[in-house]
Amino acid sequence: MNTKVANVIEKDAILPERISTGVSGLEEILGGGFIPQGAYLVRGAPGSGKTMLGLHFLTAGTQKGEQCLFITLGETEQQIRKNAASLGFDLQGVSFLDLSPSPEFFTEDQSYDIFHPAEVEREPITRKIIEQVVAIRPRRVFLDALTQFRYLSTDQLEFHKQAFSFLRYLRESGATVVFSSDSSPEAPDDDLQFMSDGIIQLECSDMERRLFVTKMRGSSFRMGHHTFRLTARGMEVSPILVPDSLHEGKAPVVSGEMIASDIPELDALLHGGLDQGSTTVLTGPSGVGKTTVGVQFMRASASRQERAALYIFEEGLESLLRRCEAINLPIRPLIDNGWLKIVPIEPLSFTADEFSSLICRDVEESNVRLVMIDSVAGYNMSLRGKDLVSHLHALTRYLKSKGVSTILVNELEALSGDFHISEIGISYLADDIIFLRYLELNGELRKAMGVIKKRVGDFEKTLRELEITPDGLKLGAPMTRLRGLLSSRAQLI
Repeated sequence: MNTKVANVIEKDAILPERISTGVSGLEEILGGGFIPQGAYLVRGAPGSGKTMLGLHFLTAGTQKGEQCLFITLGETEQQIRKNAASLGFDLQGVSFLDLSPSPEFFTEDQSYDIFHPAEVEREPITRKIIEQVVAIRPRRVFLDALTQFRYLSTDQLEFHKQAFSFLRYLRESGATVVFSSDSSPEAPDDDLQFMSDGIIQLECSDMERRLFVTKMRGSSFRMGHHTFRLTARGMEVSPILVPDSLHEGKAPVVSGEMIASDIPELDALLHGGLDQGSTTVLTGPSGVGKTTVGVQFMRASASRQERAALYIFEEGLESLLRRCEAINLPIRPLIDNGWLKIVPIEPLSFTADEFSSLICRDVEESNVRLVMIDSVAGYNMSLRGKDLVSHLHALTRYLKSKGVSTILVNELEALSGDFHISEIGISYLADDIIFLRYLELNGELRKAMGVIKKRVGDFEKTLRELEITPDGLKLGAPMTRLRGLLSSRAQLI
């Protein structure tokens, strides 16, 4: 689905007053939180995180001094408080109405003669709810789970009327209500979806947990499937990046400045360096020097006290540091003083949305101005079969809108042969394309570097030989006598 079209459809005026969900990533998806005195349905299979979301919602209220009420018809209050404490939730300010069945329910004689059992049980439960609501006047209510009321109704129509009037009573009492649903094919919750003001769906698979919003009455929301985790700190949501919805109508922040590498020959190749706010693709086969060239730009930027962040998928931190020190490219001091950040990423431990959220935090909280991803192939593993180009498109557009420069390291499988930029179709994302190749000249394996694209400004049309030595990167003079480099037969004339 076209994300731009989808977000234009959902683009309504966002109300100024919102009720916090307590989950930062979810706030972003919902346009700021819940609308006051609404009723919001949280759907999902057992263990998907419905109760944890409710705990976030209530504790966010107690932190603001609001009266909050947890109505439980399943687990006991004691169980819920014990589980919440193990996750770091402080429920001291949360009131409970425990309507879960007591042990005596099983042992007592439950014969109702001419009355249906639901008719006998519903009245005291209704009375308890009303008494609790009148007593504390809650501003937030979490009900886990409303579908349990189905067993207190004589038929489906009766349940619909009871649930609708109950939610209306709570809202007219001044409460914002979040309620969960235990839906199944035998007992669907379609009726609850119709009477809710918003619907949050939680899904869990072998690979990841996902969240998506299907309804948000009176508000815009960010469409799509968003990754979330249930951790020792609670629920953590990583929204998908949709730059058009975040920055529509805003021109990219471009300063016109150059990012120099501090190697005169390399900067001459680029007529000054990389453009601020641009996306650069460094492409070439394995071992040709792509990472080393990229780190040279990172080091130069950090040395000028412009924060840079390198995300490495294919190499450990210590391995990279030792390799850089061996070629006189010291970056450890820049890491120690905070100007350069290197983050090793295990692609199978991160989803694409979590990785994007990590970069967004570094940009917005640490003012990172240069980002390097090494490599695109490693990033692709974190996508778990999703479309690589669309995710990179969203990420690079976001970074460009913030005036952040991006370096993407792209590995080619073939060591030699006819020239091509990328095997995965990402060249259109690039403002600048720097390519590195192996040469076989005079019986020796050598390396060459050139620029094939620079969207803003000119660049050197010749190639330069690249050497990685114990004294650092060295680029030779323009190789004006070289012919056939873009084919499989390079020759010196």
